[in-house]
This record gives sequence, structure tokens and C-alpha cells, in this order.
Amino acid sequence: MKTALLSGVALALSAMIAPATGHAGEKTELTVMSFNIWGGGANAGKPVDETVAAIKAVNPDIIGIQETKPEPDPCTAEACVPTGNSVARALAEKLGYYYHDQTQTNVALWANAILSRYPISDPTPHDLGVTIDVKGRKVHAFNIHLTDYPYQPYQVLNIEYGAAPFLKTAEEAVAAARATRGPALDLLMADLKGAGPADATFLFGDFNEPSFRDWTEATVKAGLQPMVLPFPTTERVEKEGGFTDLFRAAWPDPAAKPGLTWTPTSEPTAKDDHHDRIDFTFGKAEGLEVVKAGIVGEKAPEADIVVTPWPADHRSTMAVVRF
Repeated sequence: MKTALLSGVALALSAMIAPATGHAGEKTELTVMSFNIWGGGANAGKPVDETVAAIKAVNPDIIGIQETKPEPDPCTAEACVPTGNSVARALAEKLGYYYHDQTQTNVALWANAILSRYPISDPTPHDLGVTIDVKGRKVHAFNIHLTDYPYQPYQVLNIEYGAAPFLKTAEEAVAAARATRGPALDLLMADLKGAGPADATFLFGDFNEPSFRDWTEATVKAGLQPMVLPFPTTERVEKEGGFTDLFRAAWPDPAAKPGLTWTPTSEPTAKDDHHDRIDFTFGKAEGLEVVKAGIVGEKAPEADIVVTPWPADHRSTMAVVRF
């Protein structure tokens, strides 16, 4: 684990980010971020410095990173195992952060790492979380990357992806999503339970599944989604895990503020893709306040914090919280 001290100055957050809703008090304030870094830019032949710049634009205290290693060639829907070396250490050294490379192989991880301004210890049994000492306060940080195959938005929109069958109803899609990502959520719930109490707990991840809060009657009416679909993974995280969706807490109207993280690499009108919010920052703590939340990416209005050039095929999500 890297133990260098933080250097650098935080960049200003865009005015489009949700305004503060709490008040000053004897609370801890943290900036958190979840970022699928696409191999640290390696998949597009980009230097890791572009990923560093994107992280510095947020200046997070804790960040969950997915895809610290490049994709193999070929990378197919059915088979895509990370290859090469993780860039987690290089990122931590350039940022002056502590880090934990999540090296265990299981269904909830795909080349993950957790970086923090504060010391990291005590990985959980399935390597999904760590303990962070934030000035004497105990914080748990969990970070997951769930499988993208089969991908239910494509299945209900008749977009070919591997050999996955097309689905006609929301009930079929919910069942498919539960079967696809349920085993990973079982590991997460076990690690959460085993980690014990903390002053605050955060969950980061590329879920490869939209939120049940986003495929609603309002978004269907707005033409953003094809049907009402209560996706089960985020619902389970909130109801069983007790977490708050930090972005939706700041921006409760999904039709007015979709917060799309997938994908900056195609146009919203593309017939072979569907843009969605599949990257998340969740949190839970007594007296949790969401001060700000936003999307980080390549251009406005899709991104609240704009960073160019943008190194990844996902936009990132961030939040500032107090507890």
C-alpha cells in the first residue's frame, strides 16, 4: 500500500452540480468517486496521466476504481478476462494516495482497486471492501464490478450482444438480472455483514445494470426508457444493504437529470447501444447528508465536471457527503 502524502490543489466543481443541502457542524466531510477507468486508458492507447487528471478534477478522498487492467484481445460478451498489470499503484503514486489492489478472483470483481487519501487496512474475506481510518473515524469502502453479460437493457431493446436471448417483459428482465448478478450481491452482503459497524460505509461500482430508480413511468414518458423496469441489484443494495444512492439523493428526478455514465463513446441515437446510468456511489451513515453529487465526463450537459481529453468509455460519478 502506498503511503505518500497527498499533493496538489482541488479543482473547482462545476456550478451545475447540486447545491449544498446540509449545514456546517461537527461532522466529517468526504468527497467520494466511482470510476471505470478502462484500463487506465490502455484500451484506447492513452497514457495513465489522463486518468490521473480526471481524478484530480474531483479531488476525492476515497475512490473505487474498476478496470485497472486492460481488456484482452479479443474481448467478447461471453469471455473477457482482464490481462496485464494493474495501474492502481501508478495512480496512487501520482496522486499521493494509499491504495488496495483487489486481486481476488470472484464474480463481484473485474480488476478493481480502492484508493484513499487516508490509511487503508483490513480487506474483507471476498476482497470487496477495506477499512479506512479517516482522522480516527472508521470508514468502510466497498468496490465491485459486476458482469455485463447478459445485459438486460440490450435484451429488452433487441440489441444483439453475444448469444443472449431477447426479452419481452419487465418480469423476464428482472429474473434475468437477478440470475446474472445475484451471486455477486450474495458475496457483497456477506462481506458487509462481516465488516461490522463503522462511522460510515460507501459502496462504489460499475454495476452493468441500471437503477430501479431510473426506469420509471417518468423516464418512459420522457422517452428515455422503453418500459418501467425495477432492476433488482440497486434495489437490493438499498433495501437489504441499507444504502442511499448518493446521486439520486441530490437529483431525485431521473427524467430531468438522467446522470448517464454509459457511454461517451457513442451517440444517444445509436441503434446498437442504449445510454444509461450504470455506475454508482452509495453511502450510509448516521445523519448522512449529501452535499453535492454529479457526473464527471467529456462534455456538458452530460457531465457536471468536464475533463478533456476524457480517457474512459464510462463517465464517472462523484458525491460530497457529511456524516
